[in-house]
Amino acid sequence: MIDLLNSDVEESLRLSVRSALRRTHDDALLTRLADEPDTDVTTMWRVLAEQLGLAGLLVPESLGGSDASAREAAVVLEELGASVAPVPFLTSAVIATTALVHAGDEVLLPALAAGERTAALVLPWTARRGSWSPVDHDAAPVAGALGADLFLVPVRDADGGTSLRAYDRDEVDLTPIVSLDVTRPLARVVVAGAGTEVASGRTATESVDAALAAGAALLASEQLGLTRWSLEATVDYTKNRVQFARPIGSFQAIKHRLADLYLLLVNAQAVARYAAATLAEDDPDQYVAQALAQSFCSDAAVRATEEALQLHGGIGMTWEAPVHTRLKRAKSDQLALGTPDRHRTDLAELVDLPVS
Repeated sequence: MIDLLNSDVEESLRLSVRSALRRTHDDALLTRLADEPDTDVTTMWRVLAEQLGLAGLLVPESLGGSDASAREAAVVLEELGASVAPVPFLTSAVIATTALVHAGDEVLLPALAAGERTAALVLPWTARRGSWSPVDHDAAPVAGALGADLFLVPVRDADGGTSLRAYDRDEVDLTPIVSLDVTRPLARVVVAGAGTEVASGRTATESVDAALAAGAALLASEQLGLTRWSLEATVDYTKNRVQFARPIGSFQAIKHRLADLYLLLVNAQAVARYAAATLAEDDPDQYVAQALAQSFCSDAAVRATEEALQLHGGIGMTWEAPVHTRLKRAKSDQLALGTPDRHRTDLAELVDLPVS
């Protein structure tokens, strides 16, 4: 039986990540990034990657990593999602790293595990397992590319199959793309060099699919973090915002909406943790769990952040209030690694339901 409760180790990791984020991150940084996109955020990633070892969380110990599982990565992403931290954990330490691990790489992973380099999988950010095509010349929008040092590009080989190739920064051309969520910038990537082959044929295809599957499964935990933050921040606000000589949280209509938000959080928590747990254990149900998690958590995070915005009243609409940063991340995540509708279609096929 799969245990959805976090272990003591996982909770200890959560506290460590939360403590590190308190030292290096604040909501003012998120709004400043919109006006100053070149703001240096490398200190935050350096602390998480080098001091906590998060860059190598999913890398085998023999290559300098922690050899942890998707369960630990899910805990990290829940905290990063709640704070909307502008770090490449999902794109580099989860997606790109999973592709390299699955491909059996032993050359590139040590530098990623040490936090010396970051990587990006060069596919449109909407790609999902089983639904992507090799890159012919360029790809857009690609998440995590602007700050990456290493680019993993699935290209078509001479025989018409797939070759997963690694490119250095000077072998690609990058063009920033305006994105709703400035904390996860997007770019067009044009391949200009020859690169080095990491895997070919079926191994290359399976490596990319494994990376996209891990991304979808663990993106749900980021969305869970957004949902949790929305409830906690709104409860705190409604306890302190006084109207007609009473905290607005004492009004019945507000209580009902907060109760609905709590139920949404509990359900999101269950499906997100199940997706992470089945991925960690390589359970046969993992693809069903991933489709279910993305079908539910993508919409849940948007609904939760929209509720937070409304229940904060006029202050929630201001640039200074942090609510809009969570809503932008939630809306962006809703399109990432497959839309909810696409995942619902996948889910229907996986459980043998007719698809109209």
